[in-house]
Parts: sequence; C-alpha cells; structure tokens
Amino acid sequence: MKPARTKTPRKPVVKKGSQTNLKDPVGVYCRVRPLSFPDQECCIEVINNTTVQLHTPEGYRLNRNGDYKEIQYSFKRVFGPHTTQKELFDVVANPLVDDLIHGKNGLLFTYGVTGSGKTHTMTGSLGAGGLLPRCLDMIFNSIGSFQAKRYVFKSNERNSMDIQCEVDALLERQRREAMPNPKTPSGKRQIDPEFADMINVQEFCKAEEVDEDSVYGVFVSYIEIYNNYIYDLLEEVPFDPIKPKWNSCSTPMRNADFVPPQSKVLREDKNHNMYVAGCTEVEVKSIEEAFDVFWRGQKKRRIANTHLNRESSRSHSVFNIKLVQAPLDATGDNVLQEKEQITISQLSLVDLAGSERTNRTKAEGNRLREAGNINQSLMTLRTCMEVLRENQMYGTNKMVPYRDSKLTHLFKNYFDGEGKVRMIVCVNPKAEDYEESLQVMRFAEVTQEVEVARPADKAICGLTPGRRYRNHARAGPVGDELLVTDVVLQSFPPLPSCEILDINDEQTLPRLIEALEKRHQLRQMMIDEFNKQSVAFKAMLQEFDSGALNKENYIQGKLNEKEKVISGQKLEIERLEKKNKTLEYKIEILEKTTTIFEEDKRSLQHELEAQNQKLQRQFSDKRRLEARLQDMVTETTMKWEKECERRVAAKQLEMQNKLWVKDEKLKQLKAIVTEPKTEKPERPSRERDREKATQRSVSPSPVPNAPPLRLRHRRSRSAGDRWVDHKPASNVQTETVMQPHVPHAITVSVPNEKALAKCEKYMLTHQELASDGEIETKLIKGDVYKTRGGGQSVQFTDIETLKQESPTSRKRRSSSTAPARPDGAESEWTDVETRCSMAVEMRAGSQLGPGYQHHAQPKRKKP
Repeated sequence: MKPARTKTPRKPVVKKGSQTNLKDPVGVYCRVRPLSFPDQECCIEVINNTTVQLHTPEGYRLNRNGDYKEIQYSFKRVFGPHTTQKELFDVVANPLVDDLIHGKNGLLFTYGVTGSGKTHTMTGSLGAGGLLPRCLDMIFNSIGSFQAKRYVFKSNERNSMDIQCEVDALLERQRREAMPNPKTPSGKRQIDPEFADMINVQEFCKAEEVDEDSVYGVFVSYIEIYNNYIYDLLEEVPFDPIKPKWNSCSTPMRNADFVPPQSKVLREDKNHNMYVAGCTEVEVKSIEEAFDVFWRGQKKRRIANTHLNRESSRSHSVFNIKLVQAPLDATGDNVLQEKEQITISQLSLVDLAGSERTNRTKAEGNRLREAGNINQSLMTLRTCMEVLRENQMYGTNKMVPYRDSKLTHLFKNYFDGEGKVRMIVCVNPKAEDYEESLQVMRFAEVTQEVEVARPADKAICGLTPGRRYRNHARAGPVGDELLVTDVVLQSFPPLPSCEILDINDEQTLPRLIEALEKRHQLRQMMIDEFNKQSVAFKAMLQEFDSGALNKENYIQGKLNEKEKVISGQKLEIERLEKKNKTLEYKIEILEKTTTIFEEDKRSLQHELEAQNQKLQRQFSDKRRLEARLQDMVTETTMKWEKECERRVAAKQLEMQNKLWVKDEKLKQLKAIVTEPKTEKPERPSRERDREKATQRSVSPSPVPNAPPLRLRHRRSRSAGDRWVDHKPASNVQTETVMQPHVPHAITVSVPNEKALAKCEKYMLTHQELASDGEIETKLIKGDVYKTRGGGQSVQFTDIETLKQESPTSRKRRSSSTAPARPDGAESEWTDVETRCSMAVEMRAGSQLGPGYQHHAQPKRKKP
C-alpha cells in the first residue's frame, strides 16, 4: 500500500479577537553559577528571586570622578548558585514540554560567556541531569502508552511527515532489521554507562490532559553551527581513504577512519518555515534511545581547550525534538489516514557557544578564527533583538537582519510568532568576568523587551472523544441491555399456559387471547405514556435550548462587551507602556545630559579655582613688585638728590672758574690798553685785512714732496667695548680733519635686535644745520641693556659735538661812541677784540683748538 503523505499544517486564518493578536515577551531567566574557590572576589549578588546586582570590582572605574557604580538588572526569575536542576526545569522547561505535547512549538537557548555553565545547564553532569534529559523524560512519561508503532510516521526531505498503515510499517521494520548495520537505535541495546546517571531522573514528571485518542511519534535531530556553517552531527559518513580527516587542531590527516561531514543548507518550506535540508531525523521510542542518539552526536561536536575553559564549545549546538501527532479513526483501532489531521510540533534546545575576548583566552590560529565567528553570530543575534525591540516600541518597520547569520536565520520563525521563546542567561560571578557579564546583562535587558506573538491553538478533528477505550468495553453494555428488557417484560401480565391437550379445549385459546389483549392494551398505554413523556421531554428540551440559547446570546454579548473593554484596556495599556518607555528613554537621555552638565560644571569649577589661584598669585606678585618699585623710587630719588647737589656744586665751581678767567682776561686787556705806546703801528687797509682773512680761512696747499696729512680720529673713552655705529643713510660726509672713529664697531643704517644683542655700546651720528649755515655733527652715545622680556634697551649717557667754523665769519665789535682814529688805533682794537673773543670761546686750559666743544653728562648707573 502506498503511504499517505502529509505536511506541516498551515497557519489558521487570523480572525478578529483571536488570541494570535496577543503577544508575550521573551522569557529571560538568569542562573548564577557557584564560584570555583570560596575566597574568589564576587561581582554579582542575588538581591531576590527576580533581581541581581553587579558590583564594580577593585581596579575598575566606570566614572571619571572614580566613584563605584552598582547596577541592578531584573529577570523573570533568578536562580542562585544553589539552585538544583529540578527547580530550573520546573520553572523554565516544563511549560515548553507541555506546549509541545499540545501541538505548540518552543525555543530554549542558553546564553553567556565562556565558562559560565551553559553546557552544564543544558546537558547536565553525572548524577545531575540537565534540561535536555529531563525534557525527554517528561515527553516519554506523558505519551509512553500512546506511541505509534515504529515507521508509522516517516520523515521526508520537505520538513513534513508521511503516514503509512501498520502493514507497511511492519514491512519497513522487517526490512530495517534485516540490514547488517541498522541505523535505527534499538530499545534492547544496553545503556551507555557514560550517561546512565544523567538520564536517571528520580522525579516523575508528566504532562496533564494528554489527548488519549491520538498516537504520537518522537523524532530527534542534532546539528551544530561551526564557523557559520551547519553540520549534521547524526550523519553517518562512509569511510573514504582518499579524503583526509581532521585532527583536534582542525588540520587534515591521512590514513584515518573519519571524514568530516559536509555542511548543510537552510531551506524554506511552503509554509515559510526554515529547516535544515538533508538533516538526519531519528525516530526514538524511549529516553534511553533518544539520549543515546544525542550522545553519539555530542562526541562529534567541536570543543577545544582555551585559557579560560578546559572544554570550551567552539560551535552552537541545536538539538531538535519533533513530536508528530495523528488522531485515531472512528473505531479507535487504527491511525486516521488523513494527512490534514496530522500535527507536528517542535522543541529546539540550543546551547550557544560562549562569547569570549581573545586577549583573555589567548586564542591563536583556528581558535582565533572560531572565536571571531562565534562573536559575530552572537552580535547578529543581538542586532536582531534590538531591531525587533525598536520596531515594536516605536512602530517602525526596519528589516531584521536574520540572514546575516545562520543562527538567526534558522530561528527567525520563532520570533515571527511560531512558538514561545525562552532564554537562560548563565553568568559567572567572579570579578575577572565583570566586563563580559555586564555586556550579557545589557543584551538580556534588550531581549526581555521583545514580544513574540502567541501561537494558535490546535484545531479539533471533530471525532467522538473516548473512542480508544470504547471498543474495549463493548461486552459490558450488551448484558445491561438484556437486563433492561427483562425488567420491561416482567411488568407485563403473565401469559397463561398455551398447551392444548384436548381438541375440544375451548378455554386455553380465549385465555391466551385475553392475556395478549391485556398486554397489547398495556403496551399501548405505555406507548401513549412514552409519547406523552417524550413530548413533554421535547418541550422541556426546547425550553432548555431556548433558555440556553438566550443565556448563550446574553453571555456572548457580555463577552463581546468585555472583550471590547479588554481590548480597549489593552490598547490603553500598550499606549501607556509605549509612553512609559518613551519617557524612560527621555529620562535616560536627560540623565546622560545631566551627567555631562555636571562634568562640565566640575571642570569649570576646577578651571575657576585655577584662575582664582592664578589671580591671587598675580596679585601677590603685583604687591611685591609695587613694594620693590617703591624701594627703587625711593633709592633713585635719594640718588638723584645727591647727584643734583653734586652738579650744583660743580656748576658753582665752574662759574667761579669762568669769572676768574674773565677777570684775568680783563686784567690782561686792561694791561694792554693801559700799556704806553712807544711806536705807533701802521694800520692796514680794509682790503689787506680781507686778503689776510681770506688767506687764513683757506687751507694751504700741500707741498708736493711732503707726506700726506693723516686725519686725526678721536678715540672713544670706552674703546674696549663693542659698539653699534648707527649712521643713517641721509648723513653727509664731512671733510674735517677730526673724524669720529670707534674700532670693532658694527655699522648699521637702521638699528636691529641682532646687532644690539652682540654689543654693549650704542652711538648715533646725527647731523643738523647750525645757525651760521655750517653742518653740526652730534655723536649721541648710550649703553645697551637686556630687558626681562628677552629684548634690548638703550639708555643714552653722553653727547659729543663736532662743529666746523670759519674765523672770518665772526662778527666784529664796533663802538659807536669811540672816536675815530685816523692813525690806525681802531685797527689795533679790532685785532685785540677778535683775539680775545676767540680766547673766550675756548675753555681754560683746553688744547683742542677753536670750535670743538665736548658736552659730557655723567653716566647713569643701572638701577
């Protein structure tokens, strides 16, 4: 007989008011593993059964001011270090298994850093079975007596199931058992002692309200996602000596009996559900068979030794439990051969690889590549959660990047409303994992805010319930019906004897006729009574139906009103929740802004304090400078007072000397005037005087054989110092015999800082036109000082004047009151006056000749 083929049931049409419009948040639980050593520093504290608190360990500073920051995170349930596997299973996995038996899907995965106890939570250890063996134990305890025979359900390659009759299933079993190496596990096989203690669950657990009118089949598959590739851990790969195998370091080796499996691809069925194409699905009939299949795949899973974990999972493992359910036919003996009535539910148990930091695990080579792929897939999972949360909170329609990773692409149907999603966050409370635990907590906080649509209930097949056991009790109701008939017959009058012994017996037949008529009358009366009672019962039923209908209509109206109120309240609650989340987001932004402003305020306060201290230092420096300047002014005032007194005394002495000189001149003049003249000199004519004056003013021509006249240079009094000779370009070269000359001088036309820095003296050559029309040259001298700012300043100390005059340009004194002397007396007076006037222009005791004056000022001392 050709097997009937079926498929995964389609999604029911969503109606208004259906529960598919309802959404449930992702259930996130936290489990804290115990510390490895009692004296280890702990950074996670369990506050209550829903809250944990993270303490910043020593050496970590989260704020700029160095304050410790403690953060609290809330979960649906928190399990402390002393939580047993049974307590965790009852709260987290038991509801998912119950939904699986009632035709609903479920996803359970463990998340955390490496070494936080994810594999222990999922698989368990010796004597303490994890969630996976406990889920299998509950499934087989619930459906153990209702399982279909092996191969009644047959898996195909399109994510659906085929159903065949018991005869075909029997032939399939015989064919598989005749194979030399049967792939299907047998229930007679001995339990592997490696996991015997794991599956020995002491506590009996069973689902409630299991459909007894259906048969069930359990199929398991086991895959891993390694480096973003999917591998089937249950695939039996034939040995090929040409192909190399991989050793523990993921490098090829020859001459071995293992070839790595080929990667699988993801497909999408007609109902848009994702599945792994070509994945091996094994039908199991007991927990021992199921866990034996799991253990064979677990041995093929990739693990490695890292710096943080001796057996670190290098891949994400997914153990799928698929439960196939089909109703019995109307007789209750055989499976209904209608593919539309088959229900397939699935529970996926995912053990995610731990996120890790390479600087802590010391990963290199392949381990480093594996860690990068693990972190990348977990980052994609976190991104999907954040986008889902943003779309639900703010009403956006951003595309969720499921396809960026095989992990998220495989389970995208669960987040689209195909089943419940539960996550167990495993954390290690040791201080070294503080930063990683903080990132895990933040991801869990985001995941809790993601809502998943509630799955629809299973459709009812429409057959009479209780048909499985009805055929077993068919012998009992026949005897009961006979007893009822006997009671009814006993209520009739007894029949007389019907035996006729004599042909002339005329009494027996009349008595029999009379008895039968009485029975007939009684029967007719019973029929009439039954009709009356049936009419009355029908009237009561109609009345009851009408009352029930009225009550149903009334109740339906009330329910509609309540549903409207509930929907309105839910809409209001959703609006308030969105508003609350928006306000929380704004509060978070304001808190961050406040923190920034407080930091700016602290920095400005520090800057203001620094400026105040700087101003106080400047004010104190200013006061010290004022005191110093006051002392310098006082000292300079006293010095200049003494200098003025000295100059006044020197000036008085000079005036006295001048008066004495004038007195001497007058005495000589008086002596000359009063001298008796023995011989009257001849007075030359004016023309002669002019010629003589002209000859005196003109320099004599040099003798041809005489040596050249050497110009006299006045040597500076500070000949040993370095000078800056400032000669402007507008100066005119004079032809005087005496020229200013300073040795080792730097001659410049414009003074500059570089020249002043190299010299100690400064001299400016200044020329101007005198009142008599001659050029007057002044040598202005000064000292060069260095300033506090690094520059130079010049303080003028002395002025030397070089002046050229002509003797004939002097004015002659004439006396209008003196009598004219024709004998030449006037000429003598004029010569004497001229001579005396020339003597007056010269200083007493001066040897420099006429016309050269030296005005010296005393040199100032540097304050």
